[in-house]
Amino acid sequence: MIKIMCFVIGMIGTNCYLIEDEATGELAVVDPADHSDRLIEEIDKRGGKLSYILLTHGHYDHITGAAELCERYHPTVCASEKEVMLIAEPSYNLSKNHGITINPFTVDRPLKDGDTVMLGESEIRFMLTPGHTMGSGCYIVDDSIFSGDTLFCTSVGRTDFPTSSMRDMMQSVARLKNLEGDYDVYPGHDVFTTLGRERKYNPFMR
Repeated sequence: MIKIMCFVIGMIGTNCYLIEDEATGELAVVDPADHSDRLIEEIDKRGGKLSYILLTHGHYDHITGAAELCERYHPTVCASEKEVMLIAEPSYNLSKNHGITINPFTVDRPLKDGDTVMLGESEIRFMLTPGHTMGSGCYIVDDSIFSGDTLFCTSVGRTDFPTSSMRDMMQSVARLKNLEGDYDVYPGHDVFTTLGRERKYNPFMR
């Protein structure tokens, strides 16, 4: 079982999640958008056992804080193998558009669709969901989905960026819709939701 804490950080209010495996105390951060004193304080309070950084995609507002966490805690950085190039290229990760410099870091573990990561005793599955970018993905653990900028409450992510595709987005949303059972959905921005609610009210899932 996992415990989830959310920190809204960065220029445009990105949801950054700290996940704790309750059995072992091992930690993972999903989408470190920027520096956050509160996030660092929480990691340190829990023993500093940051094992992973899990990136849903490579836009600046989801990765700017990664290098600082890597230097401080030396976690393994995970992202889609299809997103590695975008993460490293300022014109693709949109940092160039906003005059932002992202300190470099390495994606230590490029992921394929269906790959798993063990956070203590909790298995986290990576689901490739292109559309917002060609390497966007969701992380699924227990009854929770960390959906990045793929799925929002009654909406989906924008598809007008480099490597975006509305056709891919619709296919990805259909894959999420067809997952068995219900899940809590933790998106990259705005409010939390559930997969059941999105099946009922999200126009992109009809």
